[in-house]
Amino acid sequence: MSDQKRVALVTGGSRGIGRAIVEELANNNYSDIVFSDIACIDDDFDICAKKIEEEIGISGVHIHGFKADASNFEDAQATINFILEQFGRLDVLVNNAGITKDNLLLRMSESEFDVVINVNLKSVFNYTKAAIRPMIKQKAGAIVNIASVVGIIGNAGQANYSASKAGVIGFTKTMAKELASRNINVNAVAPGFIETPMTSKLNDTQRESLQKNIPLSRLGKPKDIAKVVRFLSSPDANYITGQVITVDGGMVMWFFNQPYYINNSWRKKWMLKQK
Repeated sequence: MSDQKRVALVTGGSRGIGRAIVEELANNNYSDIVFSDIACIDDDFDICAKKIEEEIGISGVHIHGFKADASNFEDAQATINFILEQFGRLDVLVNNAGITKDNLLLRMSESEFDVVINVNLKSVFNYTKAAIRPMIKQKAGAIVNIASVVGIIGNAGQANYSASKAGVIGFTKTMAKELASRNINVNAVAPGFIETPMTSKLNDTQRESLQKNIPLSRLGKPKDIAKVVRFLSSPDANYITGQVITVDGGMVMWFFNQPYYINNSWRKKWMLKQK
């Protein structure tokens, strides 16, 4: 795979982290990169793909847009069929499509829960199931799933999102075990808080509060995620599978350390009572 141009698919790749992944892969020996999405800025996927291709400006790299609902298996299969018909192979799948519908569970509607699970988790099933057959035939492939730190630590008001991303992590580890014998590596990247349209809704107070919990004291950039995806999808990572890489400025590390220090006095009192 390292000596030939490769073909990649990035779901939800028209903007945000997905767009950054498309651009990063374009700099890493790919001949064709397909992004699928339910909509793009221009509402014309050919124009949208052409603009991305022109902005990247790398000779020999072609960007292709494909309109598809990631939560629909038939759309996922149609995307893979398009890739195989056009290029004859698929080397890398990046399951990036995701949405949020935040609400406290008491107020969360069934539809708010279902749509997030379908887009964030079922889409990973849809595209992975559709993609692994040609990868198995090739006896090679890499799958990178975009999870989230909230799938590890949880987050109030995001029961649907946290559950979906925790599911992505479990799915990643299971697929890594199922596909290892076929020379297909499956890993996940768990972003922390990243500068995207999703986080642009935060006000100054919320942003400041978040940054206090991040040892690097800043939100990440989409490119921070894209660079890790590029590595995991490259031949340099061919002995890495079933891993979840957190890219969060140290936030998860901070989170797991805090309960001990915050509740240390309570723990001491509890231990004394046990004696």
